[in-house]
Amino acid sequence: MKAMILAAGFGNRMRPLTLTTPKPLLQVGQKSLIVWHIEALKKIGVTEIVINAAWLKEKLVETLGDGQQFGVNIIWSLEDEGLETAGGIIQALPHLGEAPFIVVNGDVWTRYDFSQLLNVELADHLAHLVLVDNPPQHLQGDFTLSGQKVFTPDQQQGGETLTFSGISLLSPKLFAGLTTGKRPLAPLLKHAMQQGLVTGEKMNTVWVDVGTPERLSQLDEKITLQMI
Repeated sequence: MKAMILAAGFGNRMRPLTLTTPKPLLQVGQKSLIVWHIEALKKIGVTEIVINAAWLKEKLVETLGDGQQFGVNIIWSLEDEGLETAGGIIQALPHLGEAPFIVVNGDVWTRYDFSQLLNVELADHLAHLVLVDNPPQHLQGDFTLSGQKVFTPDQQQGGETLTFSGISLLSPKLFAGLTTGKRPLAPLLKHAMQQGLVTGEKMNTVWVDVGTPERLSQLDEKITLQMI
């Protein structure tokens, strides 16, 4: 199985830190956010990793290189400007192949065991999402998990309203017929949910959306003190 780490964002909420450093290279626990992901994927045997980059992309490429230092093979999908999540994935599809692949947001931190995704059989489904309890900054959540199916709030399906962690297993078929260009992922997922084609699971371990300098600092302190 291959994986894609999304690393093309501008990191506007993290300024001034991201004026000179791409957000995925910001460090917690003496390690870049994106390196935590690379090592977690390597641990489960996923060594073909595509990374997209736009903002300060030269620094990302210079720092991570071809992945040899981590025991993986990094394939770069460079963007002149951020193509948003789905746009970035569509551009990278030639590198990802025809089988389902793992996608991870480069600006989250987690203790999630990615090996759980190796056992997911999408069959005719288009996506499998990893969801988390709603964090303080996003109490309304994103989607509803009912059994193993994920629904949009508009579908008014009974279940637990949760937040998308930024970790998923996606089928290339989710993007069938779509051309490269700026395109968000959420509308594609919602359309698939309305067709009953999205499954999900609830994460039961630590997850942090490292969206502000304050949350970055708090996370760094907790990792350093071995609190998480």
